[in-house]
Parts: sequence; structure tokens; C-alpha cells
Amino acid sequence: SQTCQQMHEIFTVASSCDEQTGLIRKRKLFQPCLAEVVGTTFFVFIGCVSVIENVESAGRLQPALVHGLAVAVMVACMAEISGSHFNPPFTLAIYLCGGMEMNMVAPYIASQLVGGVLGAAMAKMMTSRENFAKAHGAAFALLQPGSEIGGAVFGEVAMTCLVTMVVLLGAVNTKTRSPLVPFMVGCTVVINILAGGDVSGTCLNPARAFGPAIVSNYWGYHWVYWVGPTTGGLIANSNVPVFGLNSYSNSTVTLQ
Repeated sequence: SQTCQQMHEIFTVASSCDEQTGLIRKRKLFQPCLAEVVGTTFFVFIGCVSVIENVESAGRLQPALVHGLAVAVMVACMAEISGSHFNPPFTLAIYLCGGMEMNMVAPYIASQLVGGVLGAAMAKMMTSRENFAKAHGAAFALLQPGSEIGGAVFGEVAMTCLVTMVVLLGAVNTKTRSPLVPFMVGCTVVINILAGGDVSGTCLNPARAFGPAIVSNYWGYHWVYWVGPTTGGLIANSNVPVFGLNSYSNSTVTLQ
């Protein structure tokens, strides 16, 4: 009977340990995913409002500064929780270079898309109906039949490649990491929008395109803002090793 009691205690302790391990794993998944939802939500919300309520005399400068500052602030706030991706191509590139676990990729991307929809919905609630309709809810409506679609796709590829390389070199690579990465990423977003805003709208982020497309039901040339940024992120991932930089830290919380 004493042996049975000891065995029972052993199984009880083992069961308790398994439950605690399961809770820890769930917490490690939930917290970074929540950070991705919150960060993407506010980035898309602020970005969409800046487009919907854009003052014409400001041109591209207003949305460029707002998007850049918003991403810089959110990257700084959430970096220690999730790594501050907020962008599916960033997540793919960081995973492919060894900066995160594979089992975190799908939850991260899903969280970013949810955040994109929430942010676009918040922008609709805040802005006037007239301005919302005029701007298609900040969906990317620049491209129309007859537009230079090839140039727009190339622009999205090139500009996303640039900002993804900044992320990989500034935040993930152990040899080149910098505490200035929020500022670096924000500045890169600003210069990309100023340079390419009239070519493609400068999306760089499928979550930023997906949310407004859902809320406003505007899908014109939506594929451009998935194909271009995703391709750019993959090219950036393949470019970084050319510089002999192959040492990456795990920038996100894992389930291990």
C-alpha cells in the first residue's frame, strides 16, 4: 500500500508538471500573438486614418510621417514581447533566417491579419463617411486599368526588400543588431512612401492592405500587395548571407 501511495504521488506530481508546462506553452504563444494583434491594429489604424483624413496640401508627407512614426513607436513597445513583426513578409524572412520557430509562423501571420482588420475597422469608426468612401477606407486604390502594374509590383518588391533587410540586419543578426532599429525601420518606411507613393501606394505589408480591403470591400489589384511584399521579403532573406552575416538570434519567444 505504501508503494501504491508513492506511485500515486509520483503520477500526481507528473500530471501537475505536465499541466504547468502546458500553461507555460500556451502563455508563450498567447502573449506574443496578442502583441502582434495589438501592434498591427494600432499601426493600421493610425495609418488608415492618416490616409482617409489626409490634407491635400500635405501630399505624401502626412501619411509617410504617420506610418513611419507609428511603426517606430509600436516596434519599440512590443519588441521584447513578440519581436515586433506586424508584417507577414517580416515573419517569413525572420523564420527562414533562423530567427524564430516554425510553429510560431502561422499564429503570427494570423494575428497580423486580424490586427489589420481591427485597425481598419477602428479607422472607419473614427472618420467621416464621406472621407472614408472617397479614400476607399485607405485601401490601396491607386492602381487602375491602364496603370503600370509591372512597375508597381517591382516597386513593392524593391521597397519591401529594403525595409526587410533593415529589420534583419538591425534586429535579428547578432553582428549588426542596433538599439536604433525602431528609428531605422520607421525612417525606411517614411522614405519608401515618399519615393514610391505615387507608383504603387507603398504598401510593404499585406496586413496593411488586407484590413482595409475587408472593411471597405475594395479588392482592385489586391494581389499586388501580397505578391510584391512577400517576394521582397524572400529576396531580402537571401541577400543578407551574401555579406557573410549568418549569425542570427532568436528574436521571438518560442514554445520550447
